[in-house]
Amino acid sequence: MFTQLASVFSQLSLLSFGGGNAILPELQRQAVNVHSWATPQQFHSLFGLAQAAPGPNLMIVTLLGWHAAGLGGALVATLAMVGPSALVAAIVTRLWHRLRDRSWQRTIQASVTPVSAGLVAAGALFAVRASTATVTGAVIIVVATALAATKRVHPLAILGAGAAYGLVTTLM
Repeated sequence: MFTQLASVFSQLSLLSFGGGNAILPELQRQAVNVHSWATPQQFHSLFGLAQAAPGPNLMIVTLLGWHAAGLGGALVATLAMVGPSALVAAIVTRLWHRLRDRSWQRTIQASVTPVSAGLVAAGALFAVRASTATVTGAVIIVVATALAATKRVHPLAILGAGAAYGLVTTLM
């Protein structure tokens, strides 16, 4: 189990341009369809918990590792997700500074931004698809988006309202 976790998360680590949400569709495919570490509902619950909690956006990785293999799984998944990309970032940063006067560097830098934005948009689409499985989920998305786009409502207030709604409906 630990080798599978390390293999999957180290590979995803190297693909996570634009942050953790950029790899969500593949993360779900691996965790649910390929390795059966979680059901689709469990994955979405863990994702929601990770987004609601303060801290890094990649908390979903730690939660999936914990769900799959306990504390050891959480540690392996987290280290495998952070380690490879941190090493590559350190190497590329040193090389980038050494070659900072090259004209091609600006071209590469300008082309990475749209790729990152596209990957983040794919992650957002993943979250929307998961949440629109019910009419209630679709209504919540529309209302939350409208509030965020048109009113000066703090995102944590919207998140808190969604959490309160979920708590109330669960207790009923």
